[in-house]
Amino acid sequence: MRRHILAAFAVVPFLAWALPAISAEPQEGAGAMLAHRAAYRLTLDTSRDQAGIQRAEGAMVFEVQDACEGWTTRQRFTLVLTDRDGNRIETSSDYSTFEAKDGSHLRFSLTQMTEGAVTQRISGEASVTPEGGRARYQDPAPNEVALPRGTLLPMMHTIRALATARAGQRILSAPLMDGTDEDGAQDTSTFMTGSWQEPAAQPRFPALAGQGSQRMRISFFEPGQQGGAGTPNYEVALRYYANGVADDVHMDFGEFSVVGELLELAPTPGAC
Repeated sequence: MRRHILAAFAVVPFLAWALPAISAEPQEGAGAMLAHRAAYRLTLDTSRDQAGIQRAEGAMVFEVQDACEGWTTRQRFTLVLTDRDGNRIETSSDYSTFEAKDGSHLRFSLTQMTEGAVTQRISGEASVTPEGGRARYQDPAPNEVALPRGTLLPMMHTIRALATARAGQRILSAPLMDGTDEDGAQDTSTFMTGSWQEPAAQPRFPALAGQGSQRMRISFFEPGQQGGAGTPNYEVALRYYANGVADDVHMDFGEFSVVGELLELAPTPGAC
């Protein structure tokens, strides 16, 4: 489940039929991404009978910094689940990345905990080329995994998806390499829901002033099932603003779903 929730704020795919070569220069749109700190409240939306989950509550803080040649991100997450018998379990994670602005390289680190005890560590780096690339892991064990052609890294996913939405395209697909899974990239398909929305006259947060937005539904598949008849492992619906800020998040894991409400949003100063 942790992999699913982390991915909710690390993804937005791009056009599968227009796989671009990776250039040596930052891609168009990179400068429009907002370096920011966003805090979300997590609550239970729905629970299927077989899941037995009566309550879910937690918080997530997502930070993006402009590091000149790349983006650094950090995501801290806590969720407490309570079943129908009153049993509670707390899970948490600390996930950080550095991604080159040209979409060619990613360093990643993830620590997951249950009831305060470390249950998993994943760390390593990935390099992306027009042919695919490689992911090299240090944790949980030294390993190297090939990445499929068209693989994108998280910030580049966001940039491409927003550009695609502005162009009026409806469906996007691509493998995503975000470093939250030790098996490499995961296939994703994104569906634009509704049309591009013009900026709100009175946005909730000053950082969203003048920012249009697009609602999207992102489906995650086992490799090789993308775009086919396979059932998604999970789905995420959310609204992305033109500057890369996400709100109105709904994460559906099959047995239950969680809503993420944006409570705080502030730009973060950088050196660039």
